Amino acid sequence: MKRIGLFCGLLMLSFQLFAEGYQVNLQGNRQTGMGHTGAGLMMGASSMHFNPGALSLMDKKYDFSLGGSFIFSKNTFHKQSPSAYEAKSDNPMGTPFYFYGATKINDKLAAGLAVTTPYGNSLKWGDDWDGKYLIQDISLRAIFIQPTIAYKITDKLGFGVGFMAVNGNVDLNKALPAQSADGVASVNISGNTWAFGFNAGLSFQANEQLSFGLSYRSKVMVELDEGDADFTVPPSLGGIYPDTKFQSELPMPANMTLGVGYQVNEKLLLAVDLQYVEWSAYESLNFDFEAETVPDSHNQRDFENTMIYRLGAEYTLNEKFQFRGGVYYDSTPIPEDLLTPETPGTNKIGMSLGCGYQINDKLSLDASLLYIHGNKREDGYAPTNFYGTYYTNAVIPGIGINYSF
Repeated sequence: MKRIGLFCGLLMLSFQLFAEGYQVNLQGNRQTGMGHTGAGLMMGASSMHFNPGALSLMDKKYDFSLGGSFIFSKNTFHKQSPSAYEAKSDNPMGTPFYFYGATKINDKLAAGLAVTTPYGNSLKWGDDWDGKYLIQDISLRAIFIQPTIAYKITDKLGFGVGFMAVNGNVDLNKALPAQSADGVASVNISGNTWAFGFNAGLSFQANEQLSFGLSYRSKVMVELDEGDADFTVPPSLGGIYPDTKFQSELPMPANMTLGVGYQVNEKLLLAVDLQYVEWSAYESLNFDFEAETVPDSHNQRDFENTMIYRLGAEYTLNEKFQFRGGVYYDSTPIPEDLLTPETPGTNKIGMSLGCGYQINDKLSLDASLLYIHGNKREDGYAPTNFYGTYYTNAVIPGIGINYSF
């Protein structure tokens, strides 16, 4: 029973990554190149993600945008006691993508559809590393489908709202602290579910140079009613871990972002975003297992609200080329003594570069390169006394295409 209880306590940690991941929000290569700013800018169809209110102020009849990124991430774990040890993850390449399509219905009203992937990650530590009882590998995917409508209240002020339907999928493998001469027990955790929320925003063009935006992305409660826990157990251990179903729920936190855009001159555009993430909604994570021999589990999380500070710039070289740059600081919500290798959350600094090329008056390309550096963190997970030093980083190139007329 003690072993099963330990398994239950560790199983739920896998879902933390679904909540935090890298949270780089690669939802537009122009915005990524500018430090992922955008709440205070007028960026056509892609505004559906950053600030739906700006969609009403789009200056084209039709606007489409399609793109993706390639995440190359590394995690390192190091400890000195009882002896020096180091492990490095071998993460698969992540491939988040986005699609936006929008149209002006009339001078006041605009509508569109966004398909984005703002959450998800792939992490692989290996089968035999020291933390194998916490995690071996995990794959998480979340696809947001958002039909959006926006209304231009005045020539300078727009409001928009989008309905979010979210499809989430998780697949996790980990070893269990039960072994014999013929092997070690392990488990595969998997599940798929739908959840719902909304995204709303106000956009204000104060004058030709200055613009403001305020957006709110609601909390999304992810409820997994029919998750699968499938065990592989050495024959000599018998049926100590029966395959079973489980129920659980987890909040994706609400986000509020204030953005400012300033057109310094005909060449230079500056942007600042302040993003508030309501991680305090994640107080605990509970699991209800169908198998009577697997006890239900309740664990405190007590995540803390955080701020993300973003700064971006775009310089127009000529009618064909634009160059971009940005930086942001993203603090981790994970409190001390609750850090796990499933989510090696640290305070992160993101630095980006980008460029745009106008092929003709309708078609353009965007490219971006983002580097994320996670500050070194010496911490661990108190319930299992698994402590060490974590290092994380990621390199993320991306490319997109835009078509408007």
